[in-house]
Amino acid sequence: MAKIHVGTCGWTDRALVTSGWYPPGRRDTEGRLRHYAERFTVVEADSPYYALPNPRMAQGWSERTPDGFRIDVKAFSLLTGHPPRPTALPADLRSHPRDDALVDEVWKRYADALTPLRDTGRLGTLLFQYPPSLTPGPRAESILRTARERARDWPFAVEFRHPSWWRDTQAPATAALLADLDATAVAVDTAPGLPTSMPPVTPVTTPRLSVVRFHGRSPHWGTGTKEDRFRHTYTEPELTDWLPRIRSLAARTTELHLLFNNCCGDAAVRGAELLREMLD
Repeated sequence: MAKIHVGTCGWTDRALVTSGWYPPGRRDTEGRLRHYAERFTVVEADSPYYALPNPRMAQGWSERTPDGFRIDVKAFSLLTGHPPRPTALPADLRSHPRDDALVDEVWKRYADALTPLRDTGRLGTLLFQYPPSLTPGPRAESILRTARERARDWPFAVEFRHPSWWRDTQAPATAALLADLDATAVAVDTAPGLPTSMPPVTPVTTPRLSVVRFHGRSPHWGTGTKEDRFRHTYTEPELTDWLPRIRSLAARTTELHLLFNNCCGDAAVRGAELLREMLD
């Protein structure tokens, strides 16, 4: 039976900070993470998606969290085929051609920066979240294999954003590909019935870790602004539907991360608290 960790996709979101969930005296950079880590056992660091992290940042995360705490880290945008903002790259790389040599150098700096998390046992997994433009086929498989080769010896999880990866007859091939790459398949919860809705499938592709990300059930998923896409408050019946899937995942993996990404006010932390109570 897996060790189940419940948490959220981030702890610094402006909407959460202004919601009042952090008490007075715990709203500074250090206090927020310490407060969060007293209440949950896993968190996703999403800031490395927007800008390359540095070792001092990762060391701070390690020092502010207890032993056994897990931090899943999103891959920098360039590593997953998302065009980064020009200012997101270090100054010495901004004029570099957008080629494989640049991606190799970005990967090296990204991995070096996260070494403190791995050395202290805090690193849960690297999360490679691919854009909806990546659809099944030889080109996509080549992209995935190249990324996995760069990240060899690192825990590696993949979230697809195009629903075709997990629909109908394609799903077994997707699971087989990720298993061959020793990559964790990330299951997701989104609003059902939309053209961009992701199927709520829960494949297990590595025995050591499974991940579920609860994005919320906004009808604007895939089309609206960030706030529109993730504005949702999970109800107990909605989470009850997930309990059989969670139990199935927990029976087949060593560790299970359940992360709430409905980042609107304190909706994510409240959803995580509710699910944890239901599991307990």
